[in-house]
Amino acid sequence: MASNVNPTVRRRRLGQELRRLRELKGMTAEEVAERLLVSQSKISRLENGRRSISQRDVRDLCGVYEVDDQRIVDSLMEMARDSRQQGWWHTFGDIPYSVYIGLETDAESLRVYEPQLVTGLLQTRAYAEALVQGALPETSTAEIEKRVQVRMRRQERITAEGTPLRLWVVLDEAALRRVVGSKLVMREQLEHLIEMSQLPHVTVQVLPFEVGAHPGLNGQYAILEFTDAADSSVVYLEGVTSDLYLEKAQDVQKYAVMYEHLRAQSLNVEQSRQFIAERAKDYAE
Repeated sequence: MASNVNPTVRRRRLGQELRRLRELKGMTAEEVAERLLVSQSKISRLENGRRSISQRDVRDLCGVYEVDDQRIVDSLMEMARDSRQQGWWHTFGDIPYSVYIGLETDAESLRVYEPQLVTGLLQTRAYAEALVQGALPETSTAEIEKRVQVRMRRQERITAEGTPLRLWVVLDEAALRRVVGSKLVMREQLEHLIEMSQLPHVTVQVLPFEVGAHPGLNGQYAILEFTDAADSSVVYLEGVTSDLYLEKAQDVQKYAVMYEHLRAQSLNVEQSRQFIAERAKDYAE
């Protein structure tokens, strides 16, 4: 597999194209499911890119949609082949948020709001280990190490040469005051935050307690944007047992507007660095 083939992104693009063909045909997902003798949920999962698509599925769907152009069929079949390949994260076994990792790996930019914790892409190893241990107390040592390794591997997007991920993070003050691990771990973590925030493609802002009520009170979320115009932006909401991905334009726009309000209410970049530096001093005692 070519190194630039991302199976998650291929599934999304293929699903979007299959949905477009169905809508051009004027058919509902339920009608397609009845024709193919499959469940409607399968058609929905194929279209939203949440499951791999076999070449047989593509062939059957092209038949239902009466796609006569063999070039289109061949292109879709190739995308189906790519969508069944494995990304780097599959070498770590079963990862609960593998869909998100696939999207993050291919994203051009990422906007994150974190109300409780330092965002994963900016965590130190010690902070990440303490965080996973605390958040998942019944998790084995081996599983904790695997999750930390995946997190460290994800961070390579930040330091990649050429086209690193553009990252904008709004951190609630609570994320700086919650002691994860120990005071030493926190001091090192906040110093790392300051260092990373000085990269030209990384922006960190702090949302202080004094702001009061704000648009982020419903919890953490991330907005992923992609270089290819064919890939729509995605809002990611992390859950305990399942995650939510929003791709409708009106949903993405609503969260984007919320993010602009959060950025406006936060300390500016220099004020944020100073605020983080002051909190780091608190942990030096």
